[in-house]
Amino acid sequence: MELIINLSINGIATGMLIFLIASGLTLIFGLMSVLNFAHGGLFVWGAYSGVFFFSLTGSFWIGILCAIVTGLILGLLTEVFIIRPVYGNHIRQILITLGLMLVLSELIKVVFGPNVLPAPVPDYLKGSWLIGDITIIKYRMFIILVGALIFCLMFFTLRYSKIGLIVRAGVMNKEMVQALGINIKKIFIFVFMVGSALAAFAGALFAPSAGAIYSELGMEFGIYAFIVVIIGGMGSIPGSLVAALLVGLANTFTAYYVPILSMVVTMLLMLIVLLFRPQGLFNVSGVSNK
Repeated sequence: MELIINLSINGIATGMLIFLIASGLTLIFGLMSVLNFAHGGLFVWGAYSGVFFFSLTGSFWIGILCAIVTGLILGLLTEVFIIRPVYGNHIRQILITLGLMLVLSELIKVVFGPNVLPAPVPDYLKGSWLIGDITIIKYRMFIILVGALIFCLMFFTLRYSKIGLIVRAGVMNKEMVQALGINIKKIFIFVFMVGSALAAFAGALFAPSAGAIYSELGMEFGIYAFIVVIIGGMGSIPGSLVAALLVGLANTFTAYYVPILSMVVTMLLMLIVLLFRPQGLFNVSGVSNK
């Protein structure tokens, strides 16, 4: 029983990290209908930026802040120079963002070096709590709490704030929003930057949990993010959370018992959902008032 509880906590923590990446991606999918396969590249740049500035300043929170700023800047540049010319063309979006994914991964090696970069946990988040025979790692609980807070913030922002109303309206009818005098292009830029910042933030949180990072991480977690968006439903933040937790738990348990099948089980989970509910567990109404 203790093993099951420990694996469950690890799976939930992994799911929360995937949720942070996928939540931004599902916003971009739902509002902008953009297939951004470079999303994982923003994740790995956030990881490297967080670790670099943490080691430079000695402050974990400054590292997190710098990772978020890195995500915002890269998101802005990506939307303006890469995504904007290919709006409405999914084939070109796939090709150009896959190319950008490779460029971002290689630029990591140029800026930070080709070697694996160690990623320490801040002193106040090291160690674990022992409750009976159950070991609860502090940093994993920290990730779970942060993921829950981000979900609540996004959910209530989308449901009750003015910007959330505009975003939800844009999901349903972009032309109507434009007709009301709202600059939909600025909304697109804002959403893309927020989604990119969430990916970078997830990378900064992931690095200490892994202990070390490398440039190819972006492709791996980018795949997980797309799987979560497909399972959860395009445009649904609650769907992203549920799907991310399912993927995190399935991956963790399978990796422990049958490591070679961890990715296979995740793909099978996506296949089952597509067969019985092609629109995903939730749909875009997950961010509406309904």
